[in-house]
Amino acid sequence: MAETEDFVGQEPHPVDDDLFKEPMKKRRRSDRDQRFRAFPSVEQSALKEYEKLESRTRRVLSNTYQKLIQSVFLDDSIPNGVKYLINRLLALIEKPSLDPIYIGLFGSTGAGKSSLINAIIQQAMFLPVSGESICTSCIVQVSSGCCEQYEAKIHLLSDQEWKEELKNLTKLLHRPEELGREEEDAWDRADAVEEAIWKLQMFYGNGAARKNYEELLRAKPKGKIPTSRVITLKAEEAGELSLKLDPYIRTQRRGWDEGSAETQIWPLIKLVEVTLPKSELIPEGVVLVDIPGTGDFNSKRDEMWRKTIDKCSVIWLLSDIERVPGGRAHEDLLNESIKACQRGFCRDVALVLTKTDKLHLPEYLRERQVGSQAIQSQREAVLERNEMIKLQRNKVLKEKLKRKLPADSRVLEDSELVYTVSAQEYWQQALLTEEETEIPKLREYIRRRLLDKKRRMATKYVTEAFGLLLLTDSFSCTDNLPNEYLHVSGLRRFVEEEIQLLEKAIDQCFAHIVQPLQEGVQSARSSYRRILGACLVRSRGNQGFHQTLKAVCLKNGIYASRTLGRIDLNEAITQPIYEQIDPVFGVIFRSGKPTDGSALMPHIDAFKHSLQEKMTEIGIRNGWKYDSYKKSFLIQEISAILGGLEGHILRKKRRIYESLSTSVQNDLKPCYEEAAQITGKKACERMKDVLRRGLDQQVAEGMFERAQERMQHQFHQLKNGITEKVKGSITTMLTLASSQGDGLYKELADVKSEYKEMEKLHRSLREVAENALLRRGMQDFLLRMSPSKSGPPKT
Repeated sequence: MAETEDFVGQEPHPVDDDLFKEPMKKRRRSDRDQRFRAFPSVEQSALKEYEKLESRTRRVLSNTYQKLIQSVFLDDSIPNGVKYLINRLLALIEKPSLDPIYIGLFGSTGAGKSSLINAIIQQAMFLPVSGESICTSCIVQVSSGCCEQYEAKIHLLSDQEWKEELKNLTKLLHRPEELGREEEDAWDRADAVEEAIWKLQMFYGNGAARKNYEELLRAKPKGKIPTSRVITLKAEEAGELSLKLDPYIRTQRRGWDEGSAETQIWPLIKLVEVTLPKSELIPEGVVLVDIPGTGDFNSKRDEMWRKTIDKCSVIWLLSDIERVPGGRAHEDLLNESIKACQRGFCRDVALVLTKTDKLHLPEYLRERQVGSQAIQSQREAVLERNEMIKLQRNKVLKEKLKRKLPADSRVLEDSELVYTVSAQEYWQQALLTEEETEIPKLREYIRRRLLDKKRRMATKYVTEAFGLLLLTDSFSCTDNLPNEYLHVSGLRRFVEEEIQLLEKAIDQCFAHIVQPLQEGVQSARSSYRRILGACLVRSRGNQGFHQTLKAVCLKNGIYASRTLGRIDLNEAITQPIYEQIDPVFGVIFRSGKPTDGSALMPHIDAFKHSLQEKMTEIGIRNGWKYDSYKKSFLIQEISAILGGLEGHILRKKRRIYESLSTSVQNDLKPCYEEAAQITGKKACERMKDVLRRGLDQQVAEGMFERAQERMQHQFHQLKNGITEKVKGSITTMLTLASSQGDGLYKELADVKSEYKEMEKLHRSLREVAENALLRRGMQDFLLRMSPSKSGPPKT
């Protein structure tokens, strides 16, 4: 899964430095119970059982760790096998109970992202809300914890990051000479210019926009900047924190007075993290992320924008129900969401239609062509319209996802890809019931995702710990005869042969991308001029576009405009290649069953099963009266090693996917730099000419072919990384199971009691899973039998 811990990609702990480290303290019982307040009683019971299993497992591991440390504490030389055990134990003890689930709310200005978060967390005006303009100006993360107070951490740009932005802002404000009156007015109205002036005046005061870079470096900011570059706010009540937080995250309108000390450092803010205390509605472990729709002019903020999207395992694409589907802004956001599935950790994409209580009844009745049943009220019309639009949009969205994603993608299996919500009606309930606003349905979705992830992580954790205790117990046994240890020399040869087969299988898998890449390159060569021309044309000609284009060049082809949307020349130029490779790329990194050998993970799974079958065969052939624990350990450890590879692969695929646009950006960098320096008369046309000539030259010199080579090189590096990690980890593991070596089997403290306890915990996994299934079935039955809520709550 996307959230899998990358065990192979990290060493548990450096042997010499952290061998005698104290494990972290376990969470208090009262704190653990608070984590489940957001769940119904049935789900609470399941979560508590999994939490208890994990907690008891962690306690067993801690006791074992302490015994091993005491048994080798005075030794001058610690055998490698014991070091391995100690480090693995410590890594498991300190492994997080649950990696956060990031749910990204992605939408255009006024789509209602903040309003939806407020409704989900049951705090009406917690985040700033405005239907008329951009309200949330930066990435805002909202989660719950076991803290007693409401808390917010406001992260600021570092000094170096601000200097980089300041340099670009002053370049952007360098007014061209000899402008005519009309051109001068257009220059002043340019979106990029307005925003640059606005930021500098906010930070340095009036007149800042007329100063150069060196003068501004010496100028004193109006606001006080903490040396830590982090501002922490705390409050007893949500409303109190909301008031403190508002000036930091609300977009400051241009033309306002200087404002408060908080607003004066607003240009430095890059991320806000809000933590709620013990929420009964949003469970701990879930992070709701309000993501601005276009990115940012600042490189660091823009990078964070992209990385935030990529780390979301769920993306909710928000859109006002009255906005026309298929508009450019909506399509751009949808494409960005689909790319997150291609390059990031995203597995679920859903369309959340907001403000669904809005409907002009006379107009709707005139255009209505559904059925013959008469509509009796506004409420009936809203419900009918919402259901009809949900069915229509669900079909359209699924078709778009099918064109880009593998056929067995999990998101395509979901029957419900569209939600119709109304935050306003959630609070007022003048027209719709609480359930009909679908806010409870989104909360249920969040709980279901967390419960499923907790079940998978707890099962994996207990299973991995059991395998480790098997080996630890074997080390402490003194009654095993050396000649009865599992023979692994044949297994080593077999592993080497299997790794060679794995390399060939990966080569064959990655070869599927070559032809689409070649076809994409040909398509890009024939269409790049048309694409660039379309990017450089605006409805008002060059009026006001000069400085926007300059901003694009200053940022190497990428500019996030609040009015024009996100402009990315590099991505646009390489789009024909992406259109060819997207379906194949998705197939390579899918996690479904093997079909034609085009998917990577099934080859790794086949490698794992082949090794495990060979271990069983060797064990039977050689007799394992005393070595059944060794065989079990090897099988469990192989699962841990190869299971950890998936996280490593998912992190690498982002770099692979972006290598095309990154390669083009690097090749075009001299063109961007030259164009950004152009000033004076007809500067916009001259900048366009530089870009056209530079692009022609780079294409003639093989720019697209180099991009293809770089992507194929990234695939090759991934293959080498996989095989090296597998070879190194499995070799170390087999050494542990061998009776040869440097005194590997030193007599250790007796851990039989810990092993027996761990054995019981491992057996109880099945019982916990069965109990959870039974409770879920009972809950579903009771829900089906209970009368549904209907009718308007008010008249």
